Amino acid sequence: MRTFKRSKLSIALLSCGFIMSSGGLYAQENVETTLETEKVDVKDNAKAKVKAIEVIEVTGFRRSLIESINQKRFADTVSEQITADDLGALPDVSMADALTRLPGISAVRTGGQAAEINIRGMSGGFVSTTLNGREQVSTSGQRSVEFDQYPSELISQASVFKSPKVSLIEGGVAGTVELKTASPLKNEKQHSFNVNARGMYNDLASDVPDATSSGHRFSVSYQGKFADDTLGIALGYARLFQPSASTQFIGQSYNKLRDVDGVENDTNGPTKEDGIHLNKEYVSEGFELQHKGGEETRDGFVTTIEWQPVDNFRLKLDGFYSKFDSEEFARGYRVKLDGGSAAIGNATIIDNSVIGGTFNRTYNSSTRVEVVNDDNSDSDEVKSFGINADWQITNNLNMAIDLSYSLATSDFRNGLLWALVSDDANAAEPEFDNNVSINYLLNGLDLPDVSLNQADALTDLNRVMVTKYGIYPYINSDEVTAARVDFQYSLDTNYISSIEFGARYSERKYSNDRSVFEFGSDSGFNSKEKPLTLTEDMVSVVDWQGDFSYFPSYLALDQDAVLNAWFPEGVPQPVQTWGGSASGVINGDSLGKNSDWTMKESGEVFEDIFAAYIMANIDTEIGNMSVTGNFGVRVVRTKQASTSLQDVGLTRVKDAYGEDVLDAKRDVVVEPNADLGAQFITDDAGLINQKYAPSIISNTYTDYLPQMNLNFHLTDDDQIRFAAAKVMSRPNIDRLASNSSVNINKVTTERGTYAEISGNAKNSPHLKPFYANQYDISYERYFTESDGNFVFALFYKDIKSAGIVTQTISEYDFAGNGLIVPDEYIDPLSGVPLEIRNGNFETAFNDDKGGYIKGLEVTYTQVFSFLPGLWSGLGLSASYSHTKSEIQQISKLGQQDLPISLPGLSENVLQSTLFWAHEGFETRFSARYRDEFVSEQVAVEAQTVNYDDELVIDYQASYQVNDNLGVVFQVNNVTDEPTKSYFGVQSQTGTIQYFGRQFFLGMTYAL
Repeated sequence: MRTFKRSKLSIALLSCGFIMSSGGLYAQENVETTLETEKVDVKDNAKAKVKAIEVIEVTGFRRSLIESINQKRFADTVSEQITADDLGALPDVSMADALTRLPGISAVRTGGQAAEINIRGMSGGFVSTTLNGREQVSTSGQRSVEFDQYPSELISQASVFKSPKVSLIEGGVAGTVELKTASPLKNEKQHSFNVNARGMYNDLASDVPDATSSGHRFSVSYQGKFADDTLGIALGYARLFQPSASTQFIGQSYNKLRDVDGVENDTNGPTKEDGIHLNKEYVSEGFELQHKGGEETRDGFVTTIEWQPVDNFRLKLDGFYSKFDSEEFARGYRVKLDGGSAAIGNATIIDNSVIGGTFNRTYNSSTRVEVVNDDNSDSDEVKSFGINADWQITNNLNMAIDLSYSLATSDFRNGLLWALVSDDANAAEPEFDNNVSINYLLNGLDLPDVSLNQADALTDLNRVMVTKYGIYPYINSDEVTAARVDFQYSLDTNYISSIEFGARYSERKYSNDRSVFEFGSDSGFNSKEKPLTLTEDMVSVVDWQGDFSYFPSYLALDQDAVLNAWFPEGVPQPVQTWGGSASGVINGDSLGKNSDWTMKESGEVFEDIFAAYIMANIDTEIGNMSVTGNFGVRVVRTKQASTSLQDVGLTRVKDAYGEDVLDAKRDVVVEPNADLGAQFITDDAGLINQKYAPSIISNTYTDYLPQMNLNFHLTDDDQIRFAAAKVMSRPNIDRLASNSSVNINKVTTERGTYAEISGNAKNSPHLKPFYANQYDISYERYFTESDGNFVFALFYKDIKSAGIVTQTISEYDFAGNGLIVPDEYIDPLSGVPLEIRNGNFETAFNDDKGGYIKGLEVTYTQVFSFLPGLWSGLGLSASYSHTKSEIQQISKLGQQDLPISLPGLSENVLQSTLFWAHEGFETRFSARYRDEFVSEQVAVEAQTVNYDDELVIDYQASYQVNDNLGVVFQVNNVTDEPTKSYFGVQSQTGTIQYFGRQFFLGMTYAL
């Protein structure tokens, strides 16, 4: 175990009597420190002193709140904390819900559940997450972890570092979230056992046919110390079975330009590149009305073994495992307007966009109503294992070694089963009903008016026919293996208390596999892949309820029954394939489909990182004022690479005399360009492509990240913090993939003929991190007469690059950037060698349009323990953050280029919890508000939209029956707050989605 000299700050605190006011808290403190935070000695010294003067015992929510306040007080960075009384004590379904109780942190709700968090107005891609100090990978192919993968019952503490220090793993421009599991040797009890069981009910499920209404949460944990407290064991298991239900309207992007109003010289519509306004309006692709339901099952395990045979050595092994499975269905109908070709009448136009009108199908349009039955499944796993050795070599020198492994896998399968209306489903050769008329009017953030001339047909077995089946798996894996060593050397000086230095090496590998199976058509009847006539055993009629009750009914399809009838010899499975008609395939069907995207979008990304740091810890005095903190620099070398399939074309076969070899038809015989690495690549369907060369493209760069944290202790209760740092966040791991397409074409000009290389790639291994210089200053006051604090903080981030854009670069150096370029190009007609020149390359780049993010945070926490009698258990915790940014990005949605703010930025965010406890009874209301922000909604594809403001209210009440048994009641989303979004202006409706309320009733048992 580490030993430290007593700091001047801890001596001052002990002498001023602060410990007397919080004695009950420190007597019970059970906080594990990690590699990054365990260097602070104040709490350990204070804790030993307090045990002799323990007066009262604080339990429940109040205890956790006060522990969090004091951890913030003694932290050496700008940070926020959440602590639990014990494993299983946090009431939240996931850690995302728990973290949104902290100042400046908000969440994006997915399916009504908080999944991704935003910190100080920045989205999850700018947030780094660690578990027990170790980098965590993601099941989503991104940097942001999916926090609903982490059961709150298995986490004992969570910290959010808003200002970094160089000993922290780099990666969070917005901040770093550190999750911690229990340390059994630091548990105050010799043995502890906890059980938590709750039933769950969703009140919207009754409105969604086939949705499950009830679920449950269960957790059990044990911590024990053995062998004279030298061996500690912690075990935990948590299970969640959660139903989901929602009703939703989803507007789709405005993907067409058309002159609908006939007005000349429009001045508020789209413009050409030279600034001339077009006499056209934006027309939406369409909209969807859906019932959604499903079931989510999560099983989580945590294990920790600690061994401390002597005071100066500790060995700790810990493991975390979480498996999250979900089954989700979406049923309803999708209206496709095809505004480019449909007949449009009675149009309602606002902001030069058509938000309503009558759309009639014409002979050359594909205006239609699709009955949709989507079934998605997702199976995600997260594994994290580590071993840590901590050795106090001498009184001054400490060494810590940590080895870790983290793996995330995801198998997401997007399945669709779509139907269209026919003239007569029982005809020998059924035909699509071309008489389609759609009348609608958007009502902003309220539900639209919709009228369909085929409304009655949508429930008619003699009219509706299944026309398309498709399944699109996304199979990802993301793993990190890492090793780090850290040293701390204590100094006996009046300025620097210790020096820390260390290094970390990690290898990360991300893989993505795509595959597909498609049958039929969604725009009409396919004569080759014929539609299916439905029978009564395959369908059920669905009526809308509540606010949606005026929409037309529809047929819900039983997917298993439909597929078994459509494919009596067995349902075909998806494969990774070129497709029979793809370029370069030598044994395919020219009339087949081209699915070469499944090959090109599959691949691997590699990321090797070496980082080293040195940091000085400050402990000095200026006059009578104590000053603590740290400063240092972190050096990071990153090598990133990705696999690539490059089309290198074919080469002519030459005979012994150098002449072209001709076949029986007198055509030139060609073969794979082996000199450039072309190979015969066989896909899962047995199709062979001869034009592609596999390769690896890489990029290496080095960063220097200086950082500083200072804490000025003005009085015993008042302090000012200042922090400055250069920070970085790497692009999402899937954006580093190389899916480039390169072509060589002959170009003839007045000056001659040459061969030009051109290409494109939506991702790139040459993408660099996002950088920012950031500054924090805060004033903190801690109350000694009662429990609580007041914090006022200002922050400023100078963002150097805030996004990834697609740019076209002329005269791109293809060979210099790792792409395969032939030495010469032979004119296929003349056989003459041509000069090769670099042409245009459209690829992803870090934008150069940075800017500032600035804001303030105000936090007030007060336990009114000074009030008389039962009112002494009353308390309030509230925070407000205001964030602004000059950064504007362009979101390309269909034909619209919409200026948007940074994704995740809400200008105003408020959180508050009002709680009261008395004689075993505890109750609390929590409210979370955020105003409008930008994020993604999912329609047919992901769409970036503006979300309206939202207020989510939760309630919880509990009663401790005796020392061991307690009961709890909880309601999440008390007011059934929906999510609502729009495309730039509220008249262009995006999403209107209701999730229902969740009710919990259960018990806790502790020994």
